[in-house]
Amino acid sequence: MRRILSTVRDGRGFDIVLVGVPFAFLFALAGLPLIYNILMSFQEVDMFSLGSFIRPFVGIDNYVALFRQPETWPILTNTLIFVVGSIAGQFVIGFGLALFFWTNFPGASWLRGLFLVSWVMPGLVVGAIWNWILSGDFGVLNFFLRESGLIEGNIFWRSDPIFSLWAVVIANIWLGTSFNMILLSVGLSAIPGDLYEAAEMDGANGWQRFWTITLPMMRSTIGAIIALGLIFTLQQFDLFAAITDGGPNNSSNVAQYWAWDLSFRQYDFGRGATISVIMTVFVMFAAAVYVRSTRHEVRG
Repeated sequence: MRRILSTVRDGRGFDIVLVGVPFAFLFALAGLPLIYNILMSFQEVDMFSLGSFIRPFVGIDNYVALFRQPETWPILTNTLIFVVGSIAGQFVIGFGLALFFWTNFPGASWLRGLFLVSWVMPGLVVGAIWNWILSGDFGVLNFFLRESGLIEGNIFWRSDPIFSLWAVVIANIWLGTSFNMILLSVGLSAIPGDLYEAAEMDGANGWQRFWTITLPMMRSTIGAIIALGLIFTLQQFDLFAAITDGGPNNSSNVAQYWAWDLSFRQYDFGRGATISVIMTVFVMFAAAVYVRSTRHEVRG
């Protein structure tokens, strides 16, 4: 022990401490809960056995029973729609805003900063705001749609099974667009300007420069943004709790909200942990894509 302490004082073992302390912190606060959650997914856990570590082992029965439930596939379909719709909307609008502010017109920096308001706001606050906007009786969105002639009567976004999921998608797009805009703006600023000058001299128009220069040069940034978007979207919980509560009749329920509902409303902690494990697999896949997309940036 004295020898180890002497190497730390001499500086030769200080690099081990720098790595070891954060690793121990992550393992205690992230690794152990993950292992415990995986273990729970193979056990029968309810509110009476939750306080005991030794519980009945059921193998893959929780996974089999989960996929036999009639609501499983509709909820997984809702999750897919929510993830794809949110990521696509955030990326397209964020990319458009990034290209718009890339022109560096007067006041662009000040206006770009205003878009960050949505990103720094807590999810429950964003949910409360969109609750008012999406209200069927006095909502601002219905007012603009009626005035523009797109609809004749009010749409009850939060209580209509057809629109309830899309109500949360719209709110989540608004929440994450600014994050996409900032990262895409950083990627655009890293593209050398002389490439565009050379392409313009060769007669390439704006659309051709976008497809042959901008998109290929932004490939790693786009991959990282999509991976992070998948992770953040699968973690989204506050908007569902604030806007639809997963209803009506599970029409806006998604996997992450269902896992919470099974665990803390129905006290079926085993199946709630099972859903969490399934989601963890997708998050790990997204993390691998993110690491692969940013690998050359780390090397550079």
